Amino acid sequence: MQDDPAKPDAAEVIRVQHLEKRFGEVHAVAGIDFSVYAGECFVLLGPNGAGKSTTIKMMTGLMKSDGGSIEIGGWSVAQSPVRVRSLIGYVPQMLSVDGNLTGYENLLVFAKLYGLRRSERTERIREILERFDLAEAADRLVRTYSGGMIRKLEIGQAVLHHPRVLFLDEPTVGLDPVARKGVWEHIERLRHEQNMTIVLTTHYMEEAESLCTRIAIMSRGRIAALGTAQALRAQMGQPDASMDDVFAHFAGRFEQEEGGMRSVFRSRRTARRLG
Repeated sequence: MQDDPAKPDAAEVIRVQHLEKRFGEVHAVAGIDFSVYAGECFVLLGPNGAGKSTTIKMMTGLMKSDGGSIEIGGWSVAQSPVRVRSLIGYVPQMLSVDGNLTGYENLLVFAKLYGLRRSERTERIREILERFDLAEAADRLVRTYSGGMIRKLEIGQAVLHHPRVLFLDEPTVGLDPVARKGVWEHIERLRHEQNMTIVLTTHYMEEAESLCTRIAIMSRGRIAALGTAQALRAQMGQPDASMDDVFAHFAGRFEQEEGGMRSVFRSRRTARRLG
């Protein structure tokens, strides 16, 4: 793995060491190491199958690791899962709202699950509805919401209890460009206004560069490179390189079969140029 030349001065919030996960003979996560710092937006970038979602699931305690350790806020995910759950919010790829409930009712369910006191619930729900521009739709059934509104509601559910860390697994997958930009804006507000630490996975190069302070490029269960977008370009010796080129440069060395990662990225860039 490439060294990270640009570690922030902020306090370490997450520490991942020698993390591993196997599914039969497949080494889905192959002994990765990284840290995340307070107020960062840290991205795990890679194609489907790179190990991003598996890593997130282990970090949130939804999946047991086969080796290594994860600490969040100084607490071990394996040894202190209840404590860790109080510190984090999580938005999965899969739908996490009930379309037969209203937006308000979905938030109320999560407020109760988080154990918020009755006196806190109304204020927290109102805060979320206003923050995510959902107040006018609060009493509508969620099945009438657009994709962007649903994603904002899901993020709102995840931050009702004011977590220190928010995990987002492919937060804008399936959204149109306008809705995607709206979700980006809300993620940025959470980080800047609440100093929330954000960890997200994506396969969108633009999303990684636009939102994130540091990027971990994953391929075949390993971290091929880690650093800011500018630092990764500097390591390549190509300060004007696109993120597609950056990804292909670092992740391509893990592709051992002819016609692997580099070929795919070259063909996609050509297709975009030709329209």
